[in-house]
Amino acid sequence: MRRLLRRMIPGTRALRRHPVLHRIFGRTLFDPELWHLGRSSVARAVSLGLFMAWTPVPFQMVLAAGAALVARCNLPVAVAMVWASNPVTVAPMFYAAHELGAWILDRPPGDFRIEVSLRWLFEGLGKVWEPLLLGCFMLGLASALLGQILIRLVWRAHTMASWRERRIRRRRRRDSAGSGSPAAGIPPPAPVRNPGKRGPKL
Repeated sequence: MRRLLRRMIPGTRALRRHPVLHRIFGRTLFDPELWHLGRSSVARAVSLGLFMAWTPVPFQMVLAAGAALVARCNLPVAVAMVWASNPVTVAPMFYAAHELGAWILDRPPGDFRIEVSLRWLFEGLGKVWEPLLLGCFMLGLASALLGQILIRLVWRAHTMASWRERRIRRRRRRDSAGSGSPAAGIPPPAPVRNPGKRGPKL
């Protein structure tokens, strides 16, 4: 599981040398706890990253990194999960959040448009912020909870499969090592008699 995650998450050197992250967080990025690939650390990081992916603001990576520092969980995983919200998915994600928020608030759905820019953040968000933020909060919580449960189940299943494979390998090694022993059905060699030694004369 750890090998798979190391292939998927951003590299350690890249994040530590990231100009924005390094400028904001400094030496705290070198804390070993932020790079530990344990089940609990990864599960918390997945939850934080997915929740931050639903925040309708720029610099989501910085928010995810800051949350990982506070929660003491794996920073690369938290930053990687933010990319669930990307230029391809951001529009349908926030549209769904707006519609959910409008339904909860019992408001008629309106003409919702979003732009990934600071101009929309300051001008367009003020018109739809209530249903949008409520929907993002609800979907963020649901995504975080689902991600937490899913990563723990997958991690447990992968660990159990690894244990079974190790037990099978140990059993095969024991069987191959014991295949030439007397207990395996092979008789011991016959004792060698010394031909030069004779019995007493009668």
